[in-house]
Amino acid sequence: MALTKDRNTPRRDGFEYGRGVAATKIVFAGSLVCLNATGYAVPGSADNTLITDGCAQEYQDNSLGADGALVVKIDKRPHRFANSAGADQVTIAQIGDDCYVVDDQTVAKTNGAGARPVAGKIVDVEDTGVWVKFY
Repeated sequence: MALTKDRNTPRRDGFEYGRGVAATKIVFAGSLVCLNATGYAVPGSADNTLITDGCAQEYQDNSLGADGALVVKIDKRPHRFANSAGADQVTIAQIGDDCYVVDDQTVAKTNGAGARPVAGKIVDVEDTGVWVKFY
């Protein structure tokens, strides 16, 4: 039904979220975090069934807990991650392109023949790493 009076609609800033951590998983502060098929936070890895979510703002050890027993704070603003090496190294020529998850701290230029999830958009490349904007 359409509104017939004012409504107090809650909002978020769109940058920070709390995500339930998957059972048996440990998430380190500063790590790239993905969501698994059931929507729980897991460390980033080269698993194309995952959806990249952002950067963990704290450490959470759910190694003994059930899905969602702990919540990790995720920040979706651009963060700098380690750059892959060799043919998968991201360069300034890829600024504006997607990059792909290698592990919970590394991104690459290619999707590894379809094995890696998209990490996000490359916004800058420095000697110290790749700046990634999350979707």
